[in-house]
Amino acid sequence: VQLQASGGGLVQAGGSLNLSCTASTRTFDSDIMGWFRQIPGNEREFVAAITWSMNIHYSDSVNGRFIISRHNRMNRIYLQMNSLKPEDTATYFCAARRGTTVPRIAGAYEFWGQGTQVTVSS
Repeated sequence: VQLQASGGGLVQAGGSLNLSCTASTRTFDSDIMGWFRQIPGNEREFVAAITWSMNIHYSDSVNGRFIISRHNRMNRIYLQMNSLKPEDTATYFCAARRGTTVPRIAGAYEFWGQGTQVTVSS
């Protein structure tokens, strides 16, 4: 499975961005897709994930501001990021795994996109 992420950019604090990620092959009901982010020198941090059946998980730092969604037929997920803060600045990666649990550890995900940069200016 190859993942292609897009939608990053530069935005002022308080603004919004929408990321998307498309999988190269059909996703299945055992697939979990999600987003992580990383700043240089740090580990990848869990942001949000969504199961085939639309169960959603958010990190505390983005809950209430970000919205993850999924279009199964198009093998695609989205991350609508609202009320962005400078501390949201990072490279955002989409990820996928086969399984029924939603881990928040990057090492548990098998497939990764190339990353897209999000920069929030103050």
